[in-house]
Amino acid sequence: MALSSLYSVVKMPLVTEKSNRDIALGKYSFNVDKSANKIQIRKAIEKIYKVKVKKVSTEIVKGKPKKIRWDQPGKTSAWKKAVVTLKKGYEIKIS
Repeated sequence: MALSSLYSVVKMPLVTEKSNRDIALGKYSFNVDKSANKIQIRKAIEKIYKVKVKKVSTEIVKGKPKKIRWDQPGKTSAWKKAVVTLKKGYEIKIS
């Protein structure tokens, strides 16, 4: 896989209170491409961060309703979230 295709699979790490709490358990959250499967996500994380992945869990996060302007209804985009569990002894530095 080319480096650019790796970054098209893994868009960005998620930095939230819940994801920071899970880092102590070796779990890291990422925003990934909606069409990416668990095998592609595993390979991309292992090559980008040079770690060994134990498990990958994915979920589609549905868009939420929002007001756009002047009370016009709209919604945020749906996206895919991956929670990656690393093998013992590996960690990712997310800043």
